[in-house]
Amino acid sequence: MTGRSLTTPLPLNPATREHALDTMATTELDVLVIGAGVVGAGTALDAVTRGLRVGLVEARDYASGTSSRSSKLVHGGLRYLKQLDFGLVFEALRERSLILDTLAPHLAKPVEFVYPLERPLLDRAWAGAGIGVYDVLGAGRGVPAHHRHLGRRGTLARFPGAKRGRVRGGVSFYEGQLDDARHTMMLARTAATHGALCASSTRVVDFLREGDRIVGAVVEDLETGRHVDIRAKRTINAAGPWTDEIQAMLDATPQFRIRTSKGVHIVVPRDRIDATAGLITETDKSLLFVIPCPWSTAHWIIGTTDTPWDHDLAHPAATRADIDYILAQVNRLLEEPIGHDDIVGVYAGLRPLLAGNSDQTSTLSREHAVVTPVPGLVLVAGGKYTTYRVMAADAVDAAVADLPVRVGPTRTDRVPLVGAHGYHELSLSRARLADELRLPPATIDHLLGRYGSALTEIREIITTDPRLAQPLGSTAYLRAEIVYAVTHEGALHLDDILTRRTHLSIETTDRGTAVAAEVAALVAPHLGWDAGDIAREIELYTARVDAERDAHRYLDDATADSVRRTAADSRTGRAVEESFA
Repeated sequence: MTGRSLTTPLPLNPATREHALDTMATTELDVLVIGAGVVGAGTALDAVTRGLRVGLVEARDYASGTSSRSSKLVHGGLRYLKQLDFGLVFEALRERSLILDTLAPHLAKPVEFVYPLERPLLDRAWAGAGIGVYDVLGAGRGVPAHHRHLGRRGTLARFPGAKRGRVRGGVSFYEGQLDDARHTMMLARTAATHGALCASSTRVVDFLREGDRIVGAVVEDLETGRHVDIRAKRTINAAGPWTDEIQAMLDATPQFRIRTSKGVHIVVPRDRIDATAGLITETDKSLLFVIPCPWSTAHWIIGTTDTPWDHDLAHPAATRADIDYILAQVNRLLEEPIGHDDIVGVYAGLRPLLAGNSDQTSTLSREHAVVTPVPGLVLVAGGKYTTYRVMAADAVDAAVADLPVRVGPTRTDRVPLVGAHGYHELSLSRARLADELRLPPATIDHLLGRYGSALTEIREIITTDPRLAQPLGSTAYLRAEIVYAVTHEGALHLDDILTRRTHLSIETTDRGTAVAAEVAALVAPHLGWDAGDIAREIELYTARVDAERDAHRYLDDATADSVRRTAADSRTGRAVEESFA
């Protein structure tokens, strides 16, 4: 599959997954990557584009952990300016430019933010100086350049819903935003197109050893139960929050510790906050964002929290206290406050932070570390979503440093993701595409923003079966997109489709349960599901939604976690396990 044209990308589906596992079972790899979050998928792409034979395994779904639960931003990080971490900010701004301009212009877009000023002199000095550093370090790359100081009138023009008497001005600037789950999945698909062997639902249960050297891993195929030995010259662990669990499998002293910080976001209808730009403000604990939803013009994403988390890593639970905190902070700025009844979705993710001397996760490092705890194994951890490519390159550099054959430097700064090639040209043909597919121009824009030039694959599905051009229930998604999630994007379960290929689990009040049966019926032929399988998938997904809603009623993490754990995992059919590396 190496050398396959990006204009005809390799699909991720049950057949290519089975081929990948079979091939990994019989072929020694140069590099095996563990974990298909953004860093792991980026590492697989980095390694394979250097000419290496690469495998990528993931215990659950692509981006199912941290990488689908972010603030959906590609940004330098204002909070790190306050910590005087100029190097990290510069690096992130450079990567932001690459993502928006070259690597994923179909998935990432500029978005305007306003920093409301409540204490005009003090806030303007801090925010203006901090955002001004963005300009100096490179904020003009990838997004419109230069911030603007706004008076009260200019601020209210962008934020009419501001609380009168409290918001007295603002600073306007631009950041980048993207659909994180789709971006990570597209990274994996791009790696597969270049020849990487990718298998989700494949959990590492042990390492293969020759003396003190790691020579691969033993994995369990969670779809069939079979175990496979995968041999590799080098193994790279990019398991994020699960890094400590991977280190526990080794007969070696851990090189560092991971502290997980929980970040919670809520989703509310766009009409509940009267603003044309996103909002950002500082709280006593973190920064608060009000972000235009990157995949929907109908919603805001509001977050986030920053608190230690010591419970289930696969499914962190949002508490009533988390939600109350977000509401209290955003309502400081709103003339018409929002409440629990306005919330249509909630999600929680974990930041894997390198442990330091402070007990506060907000002060732990977002720098990344790459270490070799035992011969043959590289661990990469820490960092932030925007700088995934740098982390991946450093991990591969460390892994190949002592290979007998010289391996060249990273090339991923010039490797556009699936859907990027020809995207701008195809965008100019939106009117023709709308006529050809008999779809509204707004639907074409929706498809271009999700698939880029891979929209042509959606077109093939619709041409084969025009009934799939119909919307899924009353949602903005086409039925063809649901099929495509399985035939091209690696989804294996209902949860994968409703949570990550679409975002129905957080953008509808029913959390996607209203269309679950229709979705299951559409994908059943492609996944080999019978009536029993369909019923099981619907039951598991509905139980997950119910458990999450119940967890939101409790104030403390321990109780919310125990309630969330009552829902069985779609891949094992068992209640959530603590270990799921």
